Amino acid sequence: MSILESIILGIIQGITEFLPISSTAHLTIAGKLMGIVQAASPEDWTAFIATMQLGTAAAVMIYFFNDYVKIGKGLLSDLKNGKLYSPASWGAESRMALYIIIGTLPVAVIGLLFHDFIEGAFTKETGVIATSLIALALLLALAERTGTHRRCEAETTWLDALLVGIAQVIALIPGSSRSGTTITAGLFLGLKRETAARFSFHLSIPAILASGFYQMYQLRHHIGDVPVMPLIISIAVSVVVGYLSIAFLLSYLQKHSTFIFIAYRIAVGILLWISVWAGAI
Repeated sequence: MSILESIILGIIQGITEFLPISSTAHLTIAGKLMGIVQAASPEDWTAFIATMQLGTAAAVMIYFFNDYVKIGKGLLSDLKNGKLYSPASWGAESRMALYIIIGTLPVAVIGLLFHDFIEGAFTKETGVIATSLIALALLLALAERTGTHRRCEAETTWLDALLVGIAQVIALIPGSSRSGTTITAGLFLGLKRETAARFSFHLSIPAILASGFYQMYQLRHHIGDVPVMPLIISIAVSVVVGYLSIAFLLSYLQKHSTFIFIAYRIAVGILLWISVWAGAI
């Protein structure tokens, strides 16, 4: 993998991780076109992109740094005042910390149970990616049409966190999109678009960090096969681009719907299916 290819992959990761268009789909297709994804060892590619996602996790933590400082202070305050023993008296920060934990549990359990399948060749198939892109687009369109778009972050509950967390499990299928599935669930639950996106970003951190560090642990056995410098460059680029993508999406969703992403997903999905039928990918 060349330096230019690693920069391109970092840009793709930074843009597509947070927009509801699937980072894994775009990275895998780009990897195939560049000749980087090897059919004989799909685990290496999965490990590479999962580790590269650490950059976008860092982007979320940097962007929402003040929010997480408030959550930390709120937790300490509630602990100091004995409020954590009585959930009814928890502050907003402690509740958000609990919601992030609840929302992370489903993907953690399913990810561990189906780890080998997720890393296998089936989930790298272009047809699977194309189908996921289109299917999630249709669900997102339905959520846009039926959602009330009224509820703000202060009105979220533990059940919202659980349901959005369950939706995040679907993102284990390439082409679905972590942000896409969680934002879709948030819209179905009546959240405002920006609130659904913010909630999605908060829930992404534990999942991305766990996946990335686990893959780094796995890589210790074949570190010689991993392009270390390109990986570092890709991570660095994804941090910068990811930060800008978060800022863009939150601003965009304040005044616009997600239909531009829905149309994009369907168009790309159709193009990928045409490529599969033509034998191009």
